[in-house]
Amino acid sequence: MEIRSLQKLVHNWIVNHGIRYFDILTNTILLSEEVGEVSRIIARNYGEQSKKQNCKKNEDLGEELSDVLFIIICLANQTGINLEKSFHRKLEKKKIRDHTRHHKNQKLK
Repeated sequence: MEIRSLQKLVHNWIVNHGIRYFDILTNTILLSEEVGEVSRIIARNYGEQSKKQNCKKNEDLGEELSDVLFIIICLANQTGINLEKSFHRKLEKKKIRDHTRHHKNQKLK
């Protein structure tokens, strides 16, 4: 699925189910909260932190990453950003800027 299709899908969901977008400040705060949930799962499943004994919540990293993506798409929609176009522009910039840098990085060998 193309990013512009995701942006339309999210917009249609907001209009049909969410009534309206939360304001940009609220969505930014919610984004921080969701990124924190992603970080918690990664710290416990891939890092050195252990899960709490009384924690029975089944944590789904894919679901939390999807929450982050949903809010990012909301913010893009609210600010009139074409994420697909912006993403491709950023990828080109990174390709030029980082190609040589990463090949010379001894830590990556």
